[in-house]
Amino acid sequence: MNDGLLAIDIGTTAIKIGIIKQHKLLYQKAYRIKTYNDSDGSNYQRSGEIINIIYLAIKEISPKFLQQVRKISFSVAMHSLMPVTDQLTLHEKIFIWSDSQAEATIEIVKESPLAQKFYLKTGTPIHFMSPFAKLLHFQQQSLYPSTTKWYGLKELVMQVFTGNYLIDYATASATGLLNLSELNWDKEILNYLDIHENQLGELADTTASLPILKDVAENLKLSEETEVVIGASDGCLAAYAGYMATGIPNSLTIGTSAAVRKITSEKRFDANKQNFCYYLNENYYVIGAPSNNGGCVLEWASKTLTDDSKAFYENLTTQLQTSPIGAKGLRFFPYINGERAPFWASNKRAIFKDFSITHTQADVSRAVVEGVLMNLKILKEMVGEVSELSLSGGFFKTDILCEMTANILDTKCWLSSFNEPIFGLYYLIYGSEQERKAPITEINSDKKQQSEYNRLFEHYFD
Repeated sequence: MNDGLLAIDIGTTAIKIGIIKQHKLLYQKAYRIKTYNDSDGSNYQRSGEIINIIYLAIKEISPKFLQQVRKISFSVAMHSLMPVTDQLTLHEKIFIWSDSQAEATIEIVKESPLAQKFYLKTGTPIHFMSPFAKLLHFQQQSLYPSTTKWYGLKELVMQVFTGNYLIDYATASATGLLNLSELNWDKEILNYLDIHENQLGELADTTASLPILKDVAENLKLSEETEVVIGASDGCLAAYAGYMATGIPNSLTIGTSAAVRKITSEKRFDANKQNFCYYLNENYYVIGAPSNNGGCVLEWASKTLTDDSKAFYENLTTQLQTSPIGAKGLRFFPYINGERAPFWASNKRAIFKDFSITHTQADVSRAVVEGVLMNLKILKEMVGEVSELSLSGGFFKTDILCEMTANILDTKCWLSSFNEPIFGLYYLIYGSEQERKAPITEINSDKKQQSEYNRLFEHYFD
């Protein structure tokens, strides 16, 4: 039976493509994406390069797999903004979440009563990552014509594959422009930005589907019967994949950055700490908190603490075992990239505290890892009661890092290879029909170490 799903995940650093059929991953491959950085804080990708990678990726798939595909769906990175001043060309800049041009603009907005009001309407924290902030900056600086269309990654791929500028509710709910209760573009926010609804993509639910364009199907050697299911955002889908695969509603992802997420049936907001709250489907929302400082902190340490980055990772287990819990009093505040939740402060900085001549390289390595995980413990507490976590991301390739995560976060942890956005797409489309078969591994934890880390956490960031 030809009922395979071609799942395409457009992340910040790579595009991952997979074919899933009857709960089995038949094919998977990843392709790097180039990000451009300018001196004004611009961080962007190119629309043409992204589409070319997707086309190349599909054309490389063996016909024996491709002929089984009848649905295509897309996961995209959140918070992208693509100004289109005329007809879409495949040369457009797509400003990604890390674009910081709006940093000064949004700091001023934070002082306004409207900041809290807009957050409580949209569930999107007031931060320069959001399209709301970027759009406000561009409008105030008159950087684009007043007739500019404001799209993102999802509208790009949907236009190319179906001819329609569509954006799903999940991706839209991370823009800071969507009224989460009404599931419409918020009129008050659009008026504040001086833009109109017709300048944005058309909204659709995450399981909405359209026929693929005939010429696209022919070019990519796909069946003309193929349906394009709009899909959702990568963060929501990773959380949903973890939930559907393991039955655990709480998840922790540590890649370059990190996020703690919870699947919930109700919207939940915190006006002070500003957890995010995003739509997933008619039954679920995804709440949680993101950090700028995940695996990138270890990468920084590998280049800063040694002359051999590879050796740093090879020796990390030994270093962590050599230094005791608490790194002999050395603490590390891991904010090398500023921080999002719960501070939402781009100027927050990293600190080594209580450094002395007695500390060794092993102590420094342990302090770095403990600091990253202690910070994530703060985020875990933002999502409420958490007794279990499903883990995903490259950080968890090392056993001792898995164990330290379970001990520092004082939570039973489970590891599953199914906690990825492409599986989230599969569950989103076929979820209720599927039996949970995902292989999961319980992370061994130690009650004594958990107690020690809990005592350490009480004053860690004093």
